[in-house]
Amino acid sequence: MPGAAAHAVDPRGGAPPPAPPVAAAASAATAGAGAGGCEPPRKAGPVTMEHVLLALHETEAEREERIRGMFGFFDAAGRGQLDYAQIEAGLAALQVPAECKYARELLRACDRDRDGRVGYDDFRRYMDDKELELYRIFQAIDVEHNGCILPEELWDALVKAGIEINDEELARFVEHVDKDNNGIITFEEWRDFLLLYPNEATIENIYHHWERVCLVDIGEQAVIPEGISKHVNASKYLIAGGIAGAASRTATAPLDRLKVIMQVQTTRTTVMHAVKDIWAKGGMLGFFRGNGLNVVKVAPESAIRFYAYEMLKEYIMKSKGENKSDVGASERLVAGGLAGAVAQTAIYPIDLVKTRLQTYSGEGGKVPRIGALSRDIWMHEGPRAFYRGLVPSLLGIVPYAGIDLAVYETLKDVSKTYILKDSDPGPLVQLGCGTVSGALGATCVYPLQVIRTRLQAQQANSEAAYRGMSDVFWRTLQHEGISGFYKGILPNLLKVVPAASITYLVYEAMKKNLSLD
Repeated sequence: MPGAAAHAVDPRGGAPPPAPPVAAAASAATAGAGAGGCEPPRKAGPVTMEHVLLALHETEAEREERIRGMFGFFDAAGRGQLDYAQIEAGLAALQVPAECKYARELLRACDRDRDGRVGYDDFRRYMDDKELELYRIFQAIDVEHNGCILPEELWDALVKAGIEINDEELARFVEHVDKDNNGIITFEEWRDFLLLYPNEATIENIYHHWERVCLVDIGEQAVIPEGISKHVNASKYLIAGGIAGAASRTATAPLDRLKVIMQVQTTRTTVMHAVKDIWAKGGMLGFFRGNGLNVVKVAPESAIRFYAYEMLKEYIMKSKGENKSDVGASERLVAGGLAGAVAQTAIYPIDLVKTRLQTYSGEGGKVPRIGALSRDIWMHEGPRAFYRGLVPSLLGIVPYAGIDLAVYETLKDVSKTYILKDSDPGPLVQLGCGTVSGALGATCVYPLQVIRTRLQAQQANSEAAYRGMSDVFWRTLQHEGISGFYKGILPNLLKVVPAASITYLVYEAMKKNLSLD
């Protein structure tokens, strides 16, 4: 088996030896450099295969033989072509842990004509491109240009990428890549570690690749090392998600206002009647009433849900005596449902004020300020009024998440089997599956949403006030029938596709602007 292929995925089982601090590692690296462990600085100019050959101490013929040997290892049957099954079998033979398998990604990276087969020429082109790519990032990290990466250079590169890492984690990283344990990383060691990693070799991607491998390294004591998931860029992802959510909600605000107006109507109503009513009372701006609060709650809701999900997921897996990385679909569903409940409870008063603002009908069409409206609710209805309708809201979270997840996975599997012919769904297919599953989930729990909105919109101290969730249910059923529970569902479904599409497009654009790609 080719040495490069073997080490590129070698999990190095067992606990690693105690790691020296960064300073000691740096001293060892410097000593190694003095002893000839590093290469001389490369000549200035663009990176070419000549630089790669020089760094690897290989001739073109030796490199050709090495790549053919690696291709032959995967092509065990001697067919002259590789498919997904052969690549997966080859990675399995190399004892690649499940967390680190990139068989489909590796096939896509090599398969230029997208026929599901990889000949030697395609494989060779992938190797050429990958080794050049790895040499470029190696040179970028090797700021002293002495032909090897010192621990402090690796640490600097990680920090610049927004990744926090302590001395112990840094030592583990170096030890995993450093085959001869001399405290420095040569290009050959760097190449061997990442040669079969098909994704773009950014420092962030490389770190996440090692992060997965690290879970295998520490064997039975498999835990995520302290700080390994502390990521400075988490705030950037939150900003990207917040802006995407704000843009999506603003673009679909007229449909949201229309939905709420129709939900609270106890008499027969139509979409056109509701549109004319909103226009007559507020003009174009009337369609955006309450959107400010809708946007304001995006960031805190997302942040609370994200952090609650991570903590609950960890707690659930610890209580079961299992590792956090082994979380299954049922655990994700429970953690996601509970995290949604926590986030919803935390921001619910904002949601209630938004609904009151959207359904307010005062003299002369004048809309009260948010502060005055909130103060009025507190003074006349008490603090509990801010949580009217919370119970039906929480009851809808888990069923919605369960239906959404089940339908999404089913649609993804169907598209993979019958449309994509075993290829992994791309972002547009995933977006389509998510849109359909989200619409179906929302439709199934829509009656709970109507009950919640009616409780939110009605003043608790009014004579005709609903006494609770069951009272809303029976009164709606008695006076409006089953259709009463689906008032406003049309604008609700109409906003699903644009909301999902806008969120996706803006999120991807923000990731590029914030250098998260």
